[in-house]
Amino acid sequence: MDTLELGARPLHLDDVVAVANAATPVALHDDALERLTEARSLVDRLAGQDEPVYGVSTGFGALATRHIPADRRAQLQRSLVRSHAAGSGPEVEREVVRAMMLLRLKTLASGHTGVRPVVAQTLAGLLSAGITPVVPEYGSLGCSGDLAPLAAVALALMGEGEVRDADGDLVPAAEALAAAGLAPVALVEKEGLALINGTDGMLGMLALAIADLTLLLKVADVAAAMSVEALLGTDRVFAGDLQELRPHPGQAASASNLRRLVADSAIMASHRTPDCNRVQDAYSLRCAPQVAGAARDTLDHARLVAERELAAAIDNPVLTADGRVESNGNFHGAPVAYVLDFLAIPVADVASMSERRTDRFLDVHRNGGLPPFLAEDPGVDSGHMIAQYTQAGIVSELKRLAAPASVDSIPSSAMQEDHVSMGWAAGRKLLRAVDGLARVLAVEVVTAARAIDLRAPLAPSPATGAVRDLLREEVPGPGPDRHLAPEIEATYRLVRSGAVVAAAETVTGPLD
Repeated sequence: MDTLELGARPLHLDDVVAVANAATPVALHDDALERLTEARSLVDRLAGQDEPVYGVSTGFGALATRHIPADRRAQLQRSLVRSHAAGSGPEVEREVVRAMMLLRLKTLASGHTGVRPVVAQTLAGLLSAGITPVVPEYGSLGCSGDLAPLAAVALALMGEGEVRDADGDLVPAAEALAAAGLAPVALVEKEGLALINGTDGMLGMLALAIADLTLLLKVADVAAAMSVEALLGTDRVFAGDLQELRPHPGQAASASNLRRLVADSAIMASHRTPDCNRVQDAYSLRCAPQVAGAARDTLDHARLVAERELAAAIDNPVLTADGRVESNGNFHGAPVAYVLDFLAIPVADVASMSERRTDRFLDVHRNGGLPPFLAEDPGVDSGHMIAQYTQAGIVSELKRLAAPASVDSIPSSAMQEDHVSMGWAAGRKLLRAVDGLARVLAVEVVTAARAIDLRAPLAPSPATGAVRDLLREEVPGPGPDRHLAPEIEATYRLVRSGAVVAAAETVTGPLD
């Protein structure tokens, strides 16, 4: 496995996702180590001065006016980490914690925080060894950084608290560090603050959500194509010249996908006849590229914000290029919080449209001659009736999750931190929403595949047929009622793994 060397080149969103999802080795380039050494020398000089410097020789937050004597400053940093590691609730997912660790390491490596090289090297060692600190879900307000989550990581660097080792076992941090040949870090001036004062948790969640949604919006096009086809809809509305009349790039990409996905379908050809009396399809079919396309454009905006944040070095105080140490407000999570909230809206809407298409399959008055609920023996069998209930329940929750977290603010730290972003909460609910979208799309895919089979002997398009064939490796075709939950879960796994899109792309080539 190739080592990711921080400081050798700019960090990309794909790097964050790769390290988050696997134990990719991480190291520091010589240039980064040189920057760290130079920055630390400045902090050491400041620590020897009589003039108080925030984060070096003072308390924190509302206690910033208290000057800390030199012999208490190491204790100050340890106390900061211990007191701020005050989270509560279930463990945050391993991939989120690893993304957060990498992003904090990226900022440390910039040389703008003033930590010693050993601090950054030990954090890189944790990542490389697959050691993941236990981070509780609640505790960050998304301002002054993701304080409690990052403090849980810093605590592990000190050899305190609990971690998951590379095998996923819960062990004391000191034991895991020793097994990996790492020594706990004894923090000195500025280092505790530098480890916890960043937007790394919310940015890590944004990076993971962007990667997931890039895939899921392609799945949404695959699902829509299967439904349009099996519901005897038309592909004429997806024509390129019609899309050019409204030049949104996401819409054009989605319509292009739909055209390629349904190309050469015998099912669609069967009703392209003079006696077809359907003038227009329902909106959930006809407007699929408008909705999925707008979601793509929203995702592109979120990606732009994430890339800007990825280029940032966030700490307070920060060491500037000309050697100043300045307080600042760059730790405020608003830019990231807004797009985390923003993305939850199209997630809910794409899922809502998917559920509406599924519902059409089940209604004998709207499904173009298919049996009620796609049941083998309607009345005896219920078919996919309750699969749509599952979708509806998820979509209802997604609508609740689309309510923004970033419009809320609860003052903290004795009113010193009197406006916060709630960006961490926005990230938590977005990740839950993304998973919900994948489950809703899975129900549509498994339902549309059943409907396609019920159109036999008419054949689907080569692309949608490839998806149907993929499902049939794990999910049987039409027949009497079976235990449906495992079939939905199997389809969900195929959706999340990228297998559904990959099957379609064996025919279409790469989808947009």
